[in-house]
Amino acid sequence: PASALVVAVALAAAATPAAALDGAALYAQRCSRCHALDRNGTGPSHAGLIGRAAGKLPGFAYSPALAAADFMWSAPALDRWLTNPQAMVPGTRMYVRVANPAEREA
Repeated sequence: PASALVVAVALAAAATPAAALDGAALYAQRCSRCHALDRNGTGPSHAGLIGRAAGKLPGFAYSPALAAADFMWSAPALDRWLTNPQAMVPGTRMYVRVANPAEREA
C-alpha cells in the first residue's frame, strides 16, 4: 500500500549519508521560504553566517530572544540550532527543525 511506500522512503532518507544528499537542493526546499543568501526575508540572510554573531545582522528585526543571544554561528552551533532552535534560544521566532543529522550536515 501507499503507506508502506511512504515509510520506506522515510527510512531510506533517514539512512542516507550526508555525502549523498544535495545541500543546495535541501536549502532550496527547506530554507528558502524564509531565508536567502543575498537578502533578508522573513528570516535573516545566510550570507556570511558562519563566524557571525547570532542575532546581530544589521537591517534585520530579530526576536528579542535572539537579539539578546551571546554566541557566534559555527558548524556545531548551527547543528544544535537546526536540531531544536526553541531549546537553544527560547523565545526565538524560528520554529523549523531538521531532525535528520545527515540533512543538517549536508
